[in-house]
Amino acid sequence: MHITIDGQQIEAQPGQTVLEAARAAGIYIPALCWHAKTGKAGRCRACVVEVEGRLKESCALPVKEGLVVSNNSAKVLATRRMVVELLLAEGHHNCISCEANGACELQDMAYSLGIERPVFQIDAAPAPKDETSEGIIRDENKCIHCGRCVQACQTVVVNQVLGFGFRGNEAKVVCDADVPMGDSTCVQCGECVQVCPVGALTLKQIAGKMRTWETEKTKVTCPYCGVGCQIDFHTKDDRYAFAMAHEGDWEQQPNKGMLCVKGRFGLDFVDSDQRLTTPLIRKNGVLEEASWDEALRFVADRLGAVKTEHGPDAIGFFASAKVTNEENYQLQRFARAVIGTNNVDHCARL
Repeated sequence: MHITIDGQQIEAQPGQTVLEAARAAGIYIPALCWHAKTGKAGRCRACVVEVEGRLKESCALPVKEGLVVSNNSAKVLATRRMVVELLLAEGHHNCISCEANGACELQDMAYSLGIERPVFQIDAAPAPKDETSEGIIRDENKCIHCGRCVQACQTVVVNQVLGFGFRGNEAKVVCDADVPMGDSTCVQCGECVQVCPVGALTLKQIAGKMRTWETEKTKVTCPYCGVGCQIDFHTKDDRYAFAMAHEGDWEQQPNKGMLCVKGRFGLDFVDSDQRLTTPLIRKNGVLEEASWDEALRFVADRLGAVKTEHGPDAIGFFASAKVTNEENYQLQRFARAVIGTNNVDHCARL
């Protein structure tokens, strides 16, 4: 089917919302409470568009053939501007010192609307940051109550730690029964940080050290198990900085844009000075550095000698959960087809 946005006809798929169709066509419609993984929301009103003279939340508006949408009418822009003005006023959004500067959707929206400073001023005492978590900093002062983190925790990763507590202007996101994150049942998967559109949830490991846009991003496969989770591996000055789940085509990924605590926070070993960078061969009882060709030739010669002298069943192979399923498959194929033994086991059984 086809819909029209600001005079431009675009293709839409059945079941899509106007926001999803627009994003797929490369048309920018801001959305603060909507995220691809958390789905329809309709809370923040940042994504309003005009249809037949009425304002509609594009994140909850289903497409239909011939739908005509205005994304930049005076009414739409005035409404979005008011939403941003109120959000800027009710929190402490100092972009200069914020960890999310340059990677903040509220900042992007304010920029697109030409808002340089908030019109409204609300002098509220700042709340202390929650830094009790091992890997996450919670800054309630920057929270815009979009509900993304709550939805992600409740229905995406289903840890059910985060929720909304209290009422009125005292409403806030809480962990369990309003306890510090470090004392809660949080499993440190970091999904809340992944979906947060502002600087309310940030990674402790890079706080005060770098901005997200200063890093170089590389898509890699997580080394911790055979699921094959796809990770955006961020580096700065050729050293590991932090990791985020790859979301570019998250529906096609085995981890669906999510990570566990190891995939999110356990990759700093790559810069350890204790890592082996070259193969080692034991000569006269001492481990000595060798080239890859020398090491592989040594292993092949030793396996061949054992097979010739004692038979293939004198050799056993242990697969690992820290490599991909494809690599484990290659190992067992090598054991059975090349060596000729079924002595194959896996660390998951140990």
